[in-house]
Amino acid sequence: MTTSSDTAAQLVDAFKALANPVRLQVLQWLREPERHFPVDRGIADPHEVGVCVSHIQAKTGLAQSTVSAYMAALQRAGLVRATRVGKWTHYRRDEERIARLVDVLGRTL
Repeated sequence: MTTSSDTAAQLVDAFKALANPVRLQVLQWLREPERHFPVDRGIADPHEVGVCVSHIQAKTGLAQSTVSAYMAALQRAGLVRATRVGKWTHYRRDEERIARLVDVLGRTL
């Protein structure tokens, strides 16, 4: 059972992850990966496996270490899922988790 303090902690984690404009932008890009990333050059389906972190890094123009830290923050907040494909990490939105957070937010505020 989820307590109200657990719910509040989940919302705070999500808000912290989304407070950074680049992380928010990346999450928005991942909603339509075929529109924002060169998925034709990818090795996996962007909707099933995700977008390679190197494509995310190239689009943001930030250092790889910064992008990895940003993606880890989004993953800890439950907003994205990571999948390893060979030596690369691919990220995709966790739509189910995002929908639950939106529902909890609507019921909480």
